[in-house]
Amino acid sequence: MSKKKFALGALLGAAFGAVVGFLAAPKSGEETRAELIAKADVAKAEAGTVADNLKDRYQDVKHDVKVEVSELRERTKRAVEGAKKGFNNKK
Repeated sequence: MSKKKFALGALLGAAFGAVVGFLAAPKSGEETRAELIAKADVAKAEAGTVADNLKDRYQDVKHDVKVEVSELRERTKRAVEGAKKGFNNKK
């Protein structure tokens, strides 16, 4: 099982458990709704933070890939030029 699937399952399980716990708690509906809204706000903020971190990581990876592709392109170009010179020198 991939780590992503496990993390998603754990997150969904925790959220479901929290909702069931709130609904089964001996509180009034108004208190329960207020708590759920507060918890949802916290979860939303945390999700935003995770999204921002993923966006930053994506930008880092994107930059790294561009650098690697550029370096590979240069090495390939030099290898082709060297091969051409070697081929032309044998003539």
